[in-house]
Amino acid sequence: MVAILVTGMSGTGTSTALAELARRGFRVVDTDYDGLSVESWCAEESRPEQLWREDKIDALLARHENSSPEEPLFVGGCVSNQGRFYRRFAAVVLLSAPVDVLLERLTTRTTNAFGKSSDDRDRVLADLAAVEPRLRAGADAEIDTRAPVAEVADRLVRIARGAS
Repeated sequence: MVAILVTGMSGTGTSTALAELARRGFRVVDTDYDGLSVESWCAEESRPEQLWREDKIDALLARHENSSPEEPLFVGGCVSNQGRFYRRFAAVVLLSAPVDVLLERLTTRTTNAFGKSSDDRDRVLADLAAVEPRLRAGADAEIDTRAPVAEVADRLVRIARGAS
């Protein structure tokens, strides 16, 4: 069974893309919910960070690998330990957008408070410089999310079908 990791920095549209895929009937899992992630202290950066609960992600992927449906599983998330699971995904897809687009989305979104404060925006800018290049290096594909969400979802589906 094909599992696709959809990753990207805050504001790139991962949740929006997953919602569109779910609306189309695909199986999606946002790892920000249902106890799949946990906040942990990052001593290197002196701030909290999100990590996948590796036992739960392992179980999620094992269930999918052992299931019979032909449709792919789209898993969304961006955490520092996701690379440990890259070999379990048929493809890792980075969603990206220019910094001005990200900051505008973070300022105006209503589903999440992160990104509204100047401290949050400073963190986003720092993460873009430090984290996004690592995500890009580990990605099999990249999608610019300035495109309409339907086009982003279409590309994700094509990637999944090409990986199966």
